[in-house]
Amino acid sequence: MGTNRHMSVDSRGRYTPEASGEVMPGSEGPTGSRSHNLLSTRRASLMQEPVLVLNATYEPINVTAVRRAMVLMLKGVAQAEEMHNTEVHSAAHAHKVPSVIRLLAYRHIPQQSRALSRKNILLRDRNTCQFCVRVFPSSELTLDHVVPRSRGGRSTWENLVACCYRCNNRKGAARATGRRKRRGLSWRENPGRLPCTPPGS
Repeated sequence: MGTNRHMSVDSRGRYTPEASGEVMPGSEGPTGSRSHNLLSTRRASLMQEPVLVLNATYEPINVTAVRRAMVLMLKGVAQAEEMHNTEVHSAAHAHKVPSVIRLLAYRHIPQQSRALSRKNILLRDRNTCQFCVRVFPSSELTLDHVVPRSRGGRSTWENLVACCYRCNNRKGAARATGRRKRRGLSWRENPGRLPCTPPGS
């Protein structure tokens, strides 16, 4: 009977594939498993990287993930304008990862209006009192009607401004006594505030 010259035995006469340098399937050990998991994590993270989406007119309209951007490109809906240096691999192809894509057909994006609220008014005015031009925490500011509601003033973006409590009280007292101009209280037309339009419009 011949002896298998590739067979190795340990000191007790047992066959040991490791002693002969053979590697059994699935026996890569914890190091190989960690490498595989790390590679999978990196690939998943890459597919979630942000990609800027431009309209056909090159206007930015959205931010999406690499996975969604590549689906749009493969469907012929969009094309890449800028690319990363990295690639993703399928069974037969390697694809460069986009960082900016552009839609091939123009998409009408409806204008979104912001709600008229205390928070958005303070955001527009940068937490700055529009009378004394001082910056305050939100908790120390209120809203003031430039044209008082008693005189027909409406609650609109143009007629509402941020105002500190001190100036609001002074304005109320001055209005009651008719001495507003003499006391030097006046609304600053442009104390560093944004145009009277909804933020983000």
